[in-house]
Amino acid sequence: MVGPGIIVERVPPEVTFDLRHRVLRAGMPADSVRLPADEHPDSAAFAARTAEGEVVGTAIVAPEPCPWAPERSDAWRLRGMATAEDRRGAGIGARLLEAALAHAAAEGAALVWCHARTPARRFYERAGFRAHGAEWVDPDIGPHVAMWREVGA
Repeated sequence: MVGPGIIVERVPPEVTFDLRHRVLRAGMPADSVRLPADEHPDSAAFAARTAEGEVVGTAIVAPEPCPWAPERSDAWRLRGMATAEDRRGAGIGARLLEAALAHAAAEGAALVWCHARTPARRFYERAGFRAHGAEWVDPDIGPHVAMWREVGA
């Protein structure tokens, strides 16, 4: 369960860059955390913060065609999901995912997809995501699997 004082809120994407870099792109250039979604006018970045303001979790969603369902004009992509290592297992990721999915659904999304790191696959499955295709290894950031789920009404 998420401890007291953790607030999940919509933020400018740059608020999430430090945590994204530490968790998702460690050892890579700092600007490697920038995503096309950060600049999309309909995107929404979320941060989980402690009472002291420390960012301990991030997520971003934006409209983006789903590679295996390009005919779906109602597809959004989830990216930049990260939780600080010392905060995992406390429900922070679930709250971020809930906020991101709710935003996407409110904006007309019916399908949300992502490229999940394979260690996070069970997290996404518990949230109703299904795998699409085989796992693969991104040479820069490791093993992934494509995942998706329906959202909205």
